[in-house]
Amino acid sequence: MSQIAEKIQSIKGQIPEQVRLVAVSKTMPISMIQEAYDAGQRIFGENKALEIKEKAENLPSNIHWHFIGHLQSNKVKYIAPYVKLIHSIDSLKLLEEVNKEAKKNDRIISCLLQFHIASEETKYGLNPQEAYELLKSETYQQMKNIKIIGVMGMASNTFNTELVRQEFKYLRTIFQNLQFDFFIGDIFFRELSMGMSGDYQIAVQEGSTLIRIGSSIFGTRNYKNN
Repeated sequence: MSQIAEKIQSIKGQIPEQVRLVAVSKTMPISMIQEAYDAGQRIFGENKALEIKEKAENLPSNIHWHFIGHLQSNKVKYIAPYVKLIHSIDSLKLLEEVNKEAKKNDRIISCLLQFHIASEETKYGLNPQEAYELLKSETYQQMKNIKIIGVMGMASNTFNTELVRQEFKYLRTIFQNLQFDFFIGDIFFRELSMGMSGDYQIAVQEGSTLIRIGSSIFGTRNYKNN
């Protein structure tokens, strides 16, 4: 068994069956993604639109590509034919663009609303008031080619595990409130994307359904050309 296969098996052995692993393959070569695919991994996370396009065209067609980084409106057209789930919807404008490009490709693209839950100011995301305004807007209600199926958030980058836990609890509360106020009875609104290599155990304890793990599977990332 390869090293990548061993790491995937180890992580999956630590999480409940209902929690899905997103292998964060950004900057990683096609050969390493193929290795993870051969080990049974099917969900991969990328944060560069053109990188998804290139990889999707050169890897098995049954891979589920998740876009996990900040997405610029002018890059949506590159991922619209391929992406299974966009984790990072942080504005109505962006959602409009996804809907437009999904329609062009005769697709319905699943999306998560990204919330700012961390103490750092640098991370993107909505606050609850902005999310409520988005979901109440006539523009959103007329969209036919997107489907909001949950929420995403990134905790503070800190060794303070209690702070991280509180941030994940906050995101779960946001999820539950949105579910009650806008998605009651909607069986598709069920995803809580939170937890990365350093904090996924806490995220799982707090109700995460999707964990995003890269370095613990593929090793240190090379950002030289990114």
